[in-house]
Amino acid sequence: MGKKSLESLTETMFYVLMAFRKQTLCGTEVADFVSRKTKGRVNMGPGTLYTILGKFQEEGFLTEIAVEGRKRTYQLTEIGEKRYQEEVARLRACVADAESEEERP
Repeated sequence: MGKKSLESLTETMFYVLMAFRKQTLCGTEVADFVSRKTKGRVNMGPGTLYTILGKFQEEGFLTEIAVEGRKRTYQLTEIGEKRYQEEVARLRACVADAESEEERP
């Protein structure tokens, strides 16, 4: 059985979704948000960013709401918000596992 599409997000994908939680943004605004939020730890080039934005549109996580010349503005959908919350829960479970005192085999 194949892996479910975007079952777990890459770190960059996670931060891209996070960027859209409170507002609509264009690509450069997303890149700026991610860089600021991570204090420069996560940087992405335009190829990576626009590949992610395209995939997120395909998956229904984002919808394009405006186009002005080359500037495209996107908005998070209900599906995207749900996927973001699922990823937060998955990451919290990972951290809880890492911090648990269970002995190793």
